[in-house]
Amino acid sequence: MTAHSDPLLVVDAPSVLYRAFFALPKTITDDRKRPVNALLGALNMVLQVVSDHQPRAVVFCFGPDAAEYRLELYPPYHADRPPMPDELVWQWAQAPELFAAFGWTTVRDETLEADDLLQSLADKEVQAGGRALLLTGDRDLFQCVRDEVSVLYLRTGVRGAELIDAAEVERRYGVPPALVPDFIALRGDPSDGLPGAKGIGEKTAAELLRRYGSLEGAIEGALRERSARVRGALRDSADELRMFKDIATLRPAKGVRRPRDRATNYAAGARAVRELGMNRLGARVEQQAGEPGAR
Repeated sequence: MTAHSDPLLVVDAPSVLYRAFFALPKTITDDRKRPVNALLGALNMVLQVVSDHQPRAVVFCFGPDAAEYRLELYPPYHADRPPMPDELVWQWAQAPELFAAFGWTTVRDETLEADDLLQSLADKEVQAGGRALLLTGDRDLFQCVRDEVSVLYLRTGVRGAELIDAAEVERRYGVPPALVPDFIALRGDPSDGLPGAKGIGEKTAAELLRRYGSLEGAIEGALRERSARVRGALRDSADELRMFKDIATLRPAKGVRRPRDRATNYAAGARAVRELGMNRLGARVEQQAGEPGAR
C-alpha cells in the first residue's frame, strides 16, 4: 500500500459544536434571530485546520452523548452532564446540511459515541496506507495516536488546536498512547464521571503503569506495593478499575468505510453560510473559493 500524501481529517462534531457554543455569544444570530454561534465557531475551527493541513477529505462524527454499552457497565457515566442548551438544539440539527455544503461528510452511529467513530475511521485510513488527523477536545482520543495518527486537540474556547503526537501524550501523561485507557481507569476522568482508584493521582498512576506495563499488571502486583493506600486501592477496587478501563477503551464501529478524496467546496460553502447570516465568514470563504485550486 502506498501512503496518501494528504491526511484524512476526522472531526469530533459534538466536541467542536459545544466548544464553539460556549466560546461565542448567543447574540450571534441569523436573519430570523436564531443563534448561529456554534455553527460559526465550528466552521472557523475546521476551516483553519483545512487551510493548515490540506486534508484529502473531511468527515464529521456524531453519536449519542452516552453510549448504551457504557451506561450498562456503569450507570453514573456522564450522569452529571446537563441537557443540551435550547439555543444549541436547532444548530445541532442544521450542522450536517451546512457541513455537506462544503463537501464534508457526516457519519453517525446510534449505539457508539463520536469518539468510537473517530478511532474507527483512523484505523481504516491507516489500513489503507494513509494518515489521519483527529480534531477533538476529548483527551480519550489520545489512545489513538501513533505514527500515522495525530490528535488536533482543541484549546479552550476557539483558540485553535494543538498537534498531539505520541511524544506529547507521553510528556503529558507519563505513559504511551496505548496505555491511556489504563491511565484513565487509575486516575479517573471527572468529565466522564469516572472516579478512578481512590487516592491515586496522575503521578502514581503513571508510575504504576511504567513499572507493571498495564492496569492488569498493576492489580496483580498490588501486594508488592510499599504504600498501604496504593495496595488497598488496587486490591479493593480491582473489578471496578477493570470496568473503568473497558469504558475508556474505544470500540470499533461496524460498517465504517474509508471516505473517498473530496476537496472542500468553498463556493457552495460560502453560499450556505450567507444564507445563515454569516456574511463576514461568507466573504472570507468566497475569497478562498477564488484561490488557485479551490472549488
